[in-house]
Amino acid sequence: MDYFKKTREDLISQNYVKVEIGNVFEKMADAMIEEINKNNENNENTVFIIPVGPTGQYPVFVKRLNAEEISLKNTYFINMDEYMANETDLISPDDKLSFVKFMNEEFYDKIDEKLRPDEDHRIFPQPENPDAIGELIDKLGGVDICFGGIGITGHVAFNEPCDMPVEEFKNLKTRVIEIGSDTRVVNSIGALGGAIIRMPKYAISLGFKEIFGAKKVILGVFRDWHRAVARQVIYREISSQFPATILREHPDFTLIIDENAAKCPY
Repeated sequence: MDYFKKTREDLISQNYVKVEIGNVFEKMADAMIEEINKNNENNENTVFIIPVGPTGQYPVFVKRLNAEEISLKNTYFINMDEYMANETDLISPDDKLSFVKFMNEEFYDKIDEKLRPDEDHRIFPQPENPDAIGELIDKLGGVDICFGGIGITGHVAFNEPCDMPVEEFKNLKTRVIEIGSDTRVVNSIGALGGAIIRMPKYAISLGFKEIFGAKKVILGVFRDWHRAVARQVIYREISSQFPATILREHPDFTLIIDENAAKCPY
């Protein structure tokens, strides 16, 4: 466990993961803008996988979009996941926890109407046809950048830890997943003031096949408990027991760590 004592300087100087230290939200927004501008200039589509956690990049992104009048007409946004009411049915889009509700109210509705992506460019995984995500990605020629965060157990999207061989884990597709108890506890603190009993037990989530298949992966960490998470991503043995470590095998993976998460855990 000596990696928990790795300093900010250690995180910068190591050779396991490309690390950037700075404002997670600004750096994510900058990466989104840069990719969209590049592809718009070439009259090409932009395809992103995006999270609802972290979310601080969206206000920064929207402010720049509107100020610079950057069109999203050729941009596809594929959300990583959504909560389920049970093993077969999605949570209501009117529920406080709904990622659809969040994205509409806090992202799409805040973009100038003439710049917004079309409705069919705003994609969420659906339990009745989970393979549709992979099929769409193939049709579009792949994902340009997958953005996301990392959970306390190392999960990316809702891909929870397990004992599966790494290569098998990397081939997991979009599916309904039972959310781990640790994840439910942490998420309930952030979203429901600790009301664990109110937290959904299931979600539909993109798998590592879709995430690892992106041309670039950019994940950000910024919370107090991310201090330990960041060090495990970088130094812990690569395995499905801490899924984010698997991204060390990705050819273009960047971990953005803010100054708070760069501090030693203890």
